[in-house]
Amino acid sequence: MDAPDVFTVTAHDVATLEIWVRSTSLPQGQITRAKIILALSEGVPVTDVAAAQRVSRKTVHKWKTRFIESGPEGLLDQIRPGRPSVIDAEIVNRVLTLTTSCIPHESTHWSVSLMAKYAGVTTWQVRQIWNAADLKPHRLRTFKISNDPQFAEKVVDIVDLYMDPPDNALVLCVDEKTQIQALDRTQPGLPLASGRIGSRTHDYKRNGTAALFAAFNILTGEVIGRVEKRSRSKEFLSFLKQVDRQTPKDKELHIVLDNLSAHKTKEITEWVANQPRIHFHFTPTSASWLNAVEGWFAQLERRALYRGIFTGVAELKAELQRFIRVHNRDLAKPFKWTKSADTILASVQRAKNVLPN
Repeated sequence: MDAPDVFTVTAHDVATLEIWVRSTSLPQGQITRAKIILALSEGVPVTDVAAAQRVSRKTVHKWKTRFIESGPEGLLDQIRPGRPSVIDAEIVNRVLTLTTSCIPHESTHWSVSLMAKYAGVTTWQVRQIWNAADLKPHRLRTFKISNDPQFAEKVVDIVDLYMDPPDNALVLCVDEKTQIQALDRTQPGLPLASGRIGSRTHDYKRNGTAALFAAFNILTGEVIGRVEKRSRSKEFLSFLKQVDRQTPKDKELHIVLDNLSAHKTKEITEWVANQPRIHFHFTPTSASWLNAVEGWFAQLERRALYRGIFTGVAELKAELQRFIRVHNRDLAKPFKWTKSADTILASVQRAKNVLPN
């Protein structure tokens, strides 16, 4: 039996190797090499290390040498030189044709294994062809083309507000995020740790809902918010009055909003008619993407709500208000719209031309 073969491994390298060993996603070969080095550093003989990891003594010496020369980086797989593989043009055309014009009987969309079966090629070839053509059959985007008869006029109006705001005026993008749920988990989650992602239970408890009204200032990126129990015309009018109070009286207010019925009631219409500095600009139907506040709502969802734990509506309301304060203090920045109205209209027209009928 070999004598113990001890060599120095720094505490930092030991920590790195231990993370590799606990990993469930790294290549098995990399994990095995980490186990070899850790065992050698503890004085385990080469023969015993080789037997434990089911490799040869030569392999143990090889990775020991690599580690001494390059540290943990030396244990990684190296790129092997050689002539790159070439896939026959006929195979490429066959895979691309099947991908874009056919649907497999076994599924609603193609997978790598199904395409390999139908095209009579390897899964490696399918991946290479799809990557080169930027094809992702497993992904699906949603869209809807607006049928608003005034679509073009509304797009031009709102895009002009974004790209060339009127002098002595504020452009505010307004909307409400309704039915925000105060969700709590049924059990405490497990915290993040080295080599382990954080986790939480898949089930939850509902503890009520709240609605958030928000006005996004495109000049500064700041948000005026109001949390309510419901999102009726009554609550929307209260929010508009709050916006009126919290903005400079000497500035015109151009408000971008969607076509929700609560935005067009008699009470709203009459109140706006008596506010000469307030001007409504309605987005086209089915075009919420034109309202800049939607991007801020997406940030709110990712940063405050998706992982939030709320035992009641009061906690949810406090978190919404806290996020608005933090955003206005640390994150707010001017909003920049880059696509011209002509570009948007041309893109929509191309989509219409591709659709059947």
